[in-house]
Amino acid sequence: MDDSALDGLDPFDLLDAEAARLDAYFTVLTGAEWDVPSRNEGWSRRDVLAHLAGEELYNHACLNDDLDGLGELLQRAGVTGLDGFNQWSVETRRGLPIDEITAEWRQKNAETRRRMRALGPDATLPTMSGPYPVGLQTFHYAVEYATHGDDIDVPVAPDERPGRAAWRARFGLFALDERDTPVEIHESPGGYRVSLDGASADLSTEEFAEATVRRLPPDHPLPAPLRRELGGA
Repeated sequence: MDDSALDGLDPFDLLDAEAARLDAYFTVLTGAEWDVPSRNEGWSRRDVLAHLAGEELYNHACLNDDLDGLGELLQRAGVTGLDGFNQWSVETRRGLPIDEITAEWRQKNAETRRRMRALGPDATLPTMSGPYPVGLQTFHYAVEYATHGDDIDVPVAPDERPGRAAWRARFGLFALDERDTPVEIHESPGGYRVSLDGASADLSTEEFAEATVRRLPPDHPLPAPLRRELGGA
Protein backbone atom coordinates (compact mmCIF):
# COMPACT_ATOMS: atom_id res chain seq x y z
CA MET A 1 0.00 0.00 0.00
CA ASP A 2 1.15 3.55 -0.69
CA ASP A 3 1.60 5.40 2.59
CA SER A 4 3.63 8.30 1.17
CA ALA A 5 0.90 10.75 2.25
CA LEU A 6 2.02 10.05 5.81
CA ASP A 7 5.72 10.73 5.30
CA GLY A 8 7.22 12.78 8.11
CA LEU A 9 4.39 12.12 10.57
CA ASP A 10 4.94 10.24 13.83
CA PRO A 11 1.78 8.24 14.62
CA PHE A 12 2.85 7.54 18.19
CA ASP A 13 3.28 11.24 18.99
CA LEU A 14 -0.04 12.04 17.32
CA LEU A 15 -1.86 9.38 19.34
CA ASP A 16 -0.23 10.56 22.56
CA ALA A 17 -1.34 14.13 21.84
CA GLU A 18 -4.94 13.16 21.14
CA ALA A 19 -5.07 10.89 24.21
CA ALA A 20 -3.73 13.73 26.37
CA ARG A 21 -6.34 16.08 24.95
CA LEU A 22 -9.13 13.64 25.80
CA ASP A 23 -7.72 12.91 29.25
CA ALA A 24 -7.55 16.59 30.15
CA TYR A 25 -11.15 17.07 29.03
CA PHE A 26 -12.44 14.05 30.93
CA THR A 27 -10.83 15.50 34.05
CA VAL A 28 -12.81 18.75 33.94
CA LEU A 29 -16.26 17.49 32.90
CA THR A 30 -18.74 17.37 35.76
CA GLY A 31 -22.33 16.38 36.43
CA ALA A 32 -24.76 17.04 33.62
CA GLU A 33 -21.93 17.94 31.24
CA TRP A 34 -21.40 14.20 30.78
CA ASP A 35 -24.97 13.79 29.53
CA VAL A 36 -24.65 16.31 26.69
CA PRO A 37 -25.34 14.58 23.33
CA SER A 38 -22.32 13.94 21.12
CA ARG A 39 -22.10 13.91 17.33
CA ASN A 40 -22.48 10.13 17.58
CA GLU A 41 -26.22 9.64 17.20
CA GLY A 42 -27.73 8.30 20.41
CA TRP A 43 -24.53 8.67 22.42
CA SER A 44 -23.73 11.18 25.13
CA ARG A 45 -20.24 12.28 26.11
CA ARG A 46 -20.33 9.60 28.80
CA ASP A 47 -21.19 6.99 26.18
CA VAL A 48 -18.23 8.02 24.03
CA LEU A 49 -15.93 7.56 27.03
CA ALA A 50 -17.46 4.12 27.63
CA HIS A 51 -16.90 3.25 23.97
CA LEU A 52 -13.25 4.26 24.19
CA ALA A 53 -12.79 2.20 27.35
CA GLY A 54 -14.47 -0.82 25.80
CA GLU A 55 -12.44 -0.50 22.63
CA GLU A 56 -9.29 -1.25 24.62
CA LEU A 57 -10.52 -4.83 24.91
CA TYR A 58 -9.99 -5.16 21.17
CA ASN A 59 -6.71 -3.23 21.20
CA HIS A 60 -5.27 -5.51 23.86
CA ALA A 61 -6.54 -8.62 22.09
CA CYS A 62 -4.55 -7.51 19.05
CA LEU A 63 -1.44 -6.81 21.13
CA ASN A 64 -1.76 -10.14 22.94
CA ASP A 65 -2.51 -12.07 19.73
CA ASP A 66 -5.74 -13.26 21.35
CA LEU A 67 -8.46 -12.32 18.89
CA ASP A 68 -9.88 -15.84 19.21
CA GLY A 69 -10.29 -15.30 22.94
CA LEU A 70 -12.06 -12.00 22.32
CA GLY A 71 -14.34 -13.67 19.81
CA GLU A 72 -15.28 -16.35 22.32
CA LEU A 73 -16.01 -13.73 24.98
CA LEU A 74 -18.27 -11.77 22.65
CA GLN A 75 -20.02 -14.92 21.47
CA ARG A 76 -20.85 -15.85 25.06
CA ALA A 77 -22.23 -12.33 25.55
CA GLY A 78 -24.36 -12.65 22.41
CA VAL A 79 -22.51 -9.82 20.68
CA THR A 80 -22.16 -9.85 16.89
CA GLY A 81 -20.57 -7.38 14.50
CA LEU A 82 -18.72 -4.12 15.07
CA ASP A 83 -21.85 -2.12 15.84
CA GLY A 84 -22.91 -4.75 18.33
CA PHE A 85 -19.52 -4.64 20.03
CA ASN A 86 -19.59 -0.86 20.24
CA GLN A 87 -23.07 -0.80 21.75
CA TRP A 88 -22.21 -3.60 24.17
CA SER A 89 -19.15 -1.64 25.31
CA VAL A 90 -21.37 1.34 26.09
CA GLU A 91 -24.27 -0.51 27.69
CA THR A 92 -22.13 -2.66 30.00
CA ARG A 93 -20.65 0.52 31.51
CA ARG A 94 -23.85 2.56 31.89
CA GLY A 95 -24.20 1.69 35.58
CA LEU A 96 -20.58 2.40 36.49
CA PRO A 97 -19.31 5.62 38.09
CA ILE A 98 -17.66 8.03 35.67
CA ASP A 99 -14.42 7.96 37.64
CA GLU A 100 -14.24 4.18 37.28
CA ILE A 101 -14.75 4.29 33.51
CA THR A 102 -12.20 7.09 33.15
CA ALA A 103 -9.64 5.16 35.21
CA GLU A 104 -10.21 2.04 33.11
CA TRP A 105 -9.71 3.93 29.86
CA ARG A 106 -6.71 5.85 31.17
CA GLN A 107 -4.86 2.76 32.39
CA LYS A 108 -5.61 0.51 29.43
CA ASN A 109 -5.02 3.16 26.81
CA ALA A 110 -1.69 4.11 28.35
CA GLU A 111 -0.65 0.46 28.09
CA THR A 112 -1.79 0.29 24.46
CA ARG A 113 0.19 3.38 23.52
CA ARG A 114 3.30 2.22 25.38
CA ARG A 115 3.27 -1.22 23.79
CA MET A 116 2.54 0.07 20.29
CA ARG A 117 5.45 2.50 20.50
CA ALA A 118 7.74 -0.25 21.81
CA LEU A 119 6.85 -2.49 18.86
CA GLY A 120 7.72 0.24 16.37
CA PRO A 121 6.04 1.29 13.12
CA ASP A 122 7.31 -1.58 10.99
CA ALA A 123 6.20 -4.41 13.27
CA THR A 124 3.06 -6.35 12.37
CA LEU A 125 -0.04 -6.55 14.54
CA PRO A 126 -2.81 -9.16 14.24
CA THR A 127 -6.16 -7.45 13.62
CA MET A 128 -9.66 -8.49 12.57
CA SER A 129 -8.64 -7.52 9.04
CA GLY A 130 -5.46 -9.60 9.13
CA PRO A 131 -1.84 -8.70 9.90
CA TYR A 132 -1.32 -4.94 9.72
CA PRO A 133 1.64 -2.58 10.31
CA VAL A 134 1.76 -1.16 13.83
CA GLY A 135 2.52 2.34 12.59
CA LEU A 136 -0.54 2.44 10.34
CA GLN A 137 -2.76 0.95 13.04
CA THR A 138 -1.55 3.68 15.38
CA PHE A 139 -2.56 6.29 12.79
CA HIS A 140 -6.04 4.74 12.75
CA TYR A 141 -6.23 5.04 16.54
CA ALA A 142 -5.02 8.66 16.46
CA VAL A 143 -7.62 9.66 13.88
CA GLU A 144 -10.36 7.93 15.84
CA TYR A 145 -9.34 9.78 19.00
CA ALA A 146 -9.30 13.10 17.16
CA THR A 147 -12.71 12.35 15.66
CA HIS A 148 -14.29 11.37 18.96
CA GLY A 149 -12.65 14.36 20.62
CA ASP A 150 -14.47 16.60 18.19
CA ASP A 151 -17.64 14.55 18.70
CA ILE A 152 -17.72 15.55 22.37
CA ASP A 153 -16.44 19.14 21.99
CA VAL A 154 -12.91 18.65 23.28
CA PRO A 155 -11.27 22.09 23.01
CA VAL A 156 -8.40 22.53 20.56
CA ALA A 157 -6.17 25.60 20.79
CA PRO A 158 -6.52 27.87 17.73
CA ASP A 159 -2.82 27.58 16.90
CA GLU A 160 -3.08 23.76 16.86
CA ARG A 161 -6.09 23.49 14.56
CA PRO A 162 -4.38 23.94 11.17
CA GLY A 163 -1.72 21.33 11.86
CA ARG A 164 -4.25 18.93 13.32
CA ALA A 165 -6.53 19.27 10.31
CA ALA A 166 -3.56 18.81 7.98
CA TRP A 167 -2.37 15.48 9.39
CA ARG A 168 -5.93 14.18 9.59
CA ALA A 169 -6.45 15.09 5.95
CA ARG A 170 -3.20 13.36 5.00
CA PHE A 171 -4.36 10.23 6.76
CA GLY A 172 -7.66 10.57 4.92
CA LEU A 173 -5.74 10.51 1.63
CA PHE A 174 -4.01 7.32 2.72
CA ALA A 175 -7.25 5.69 3.90
CA LEU A 176 -9.01 6.51 0.63
CA ASP A 177 -6.14 5.02 -1.34
CA GLU A 178 -6.11 1.97 0.94
CA ARG A 179 -9.72 1.17 0.14
CA ASP A 180 -9.27 2.10 -3.53
CA THR A 181 -11.94 4.77 -3.68
CA PRO A 182 -12.87 6.00 -7.18
CA VAL A 183 -12.80 9.67 -6.11
CA GLU A 184 -10.18 11.83 -7.81
CA ILE A 185 -8.45 14.08 -5.29
CA HIS A 186 -6.16 17.02 -5.98
CA GLU A 187 -4.67 19.47 -3.55
CA SER A 188 -5.90 23.03 -4.02
CA PRO A 189 -5.15 26.29 -2.22
CA GLY A 190 -6.40 25.79 1.32
CA GLY A 191 -7.70 22.27 0.80
CA TYR A 192 -8.67 19.68 -1.79
CA ARG A 193 -10.74 19.37 -4.95
CA VAL A 194 -12.66 16.10 -5.08
CA SER A 195 -14.31 14.72 -8.22
CA LEU A 196 -16.49 11.74 -9.07
CA ASP A 197 -18.50 10.96 -12.22
CA GLY A 198 -18.39 14.54 -13.45
CA ALA A 199 -19.27 16.13 -10.11
CA SER A 200 -16.61 18.19 -8.32
CA ALA A 201 -16.36 20.12 -5.07
CA ASP A 202 -13.75 22.17 -3.26
CA LEU A 203 -13.25 21.33 0.41
CA SER A 204 -11.12 23.04 3.00
CA THR A 205 -8.50 20.86 4.67
CA GLU A 206 -10.72 20.50 7.73
CA GLU A 207 -13.81 19.71 5.64
CA PHE A 208 -11.90 17.05 3.73
CA ALA A 209 -10.69 15.46 6.97
CA GLU A 210 -14.25 15.50 8.31
CA ALA A 211 -15.61 13.99 5.11
CA THR A 212 -13.25 11.02 5.35
CA VAL A 213 -14.62 10.11 8.79
CA ARG A 214 -18.28 10.79 7.94
CA ARG A 215 -18.55 13.90 10.07
CA LEU A 216 -19.63 16.58 7.60
CA PRO A 217 -22.80 18.35 8.79
CA PRO A 218 -26.01 17.03 7.19
CA ASP A 219 -26.60 20.37 5.46
CA HIS A 220 -23.14 20.52 3.86
CA PRO A 221 -23.52 20.99 0.08
CA LEU A 222 -21.12 18.18 -0.88
CA PRO A 223 -22.97 15.97 -3.42
CA ALA A 224 -24.26 12.74 -1.90
CA PRO A 225 -22.20 10.36 -4.10
CA LEU A 226 -18.99 12.16 -3.12
CA ARG A 227 -20.00 12.18 0.53
CA ARG A 228 -20.63 8.42 0.44
CA GLU A 229 -17.37 7.54 -1.27
CA LEU A 230 -15.22 9.83 0.87
CA GLY A 231 -16.80 8.47 4.04
CA GLY A 232 -16.61 4.84 3.03
CA ALA A 233 -20.35 4.38 3.50
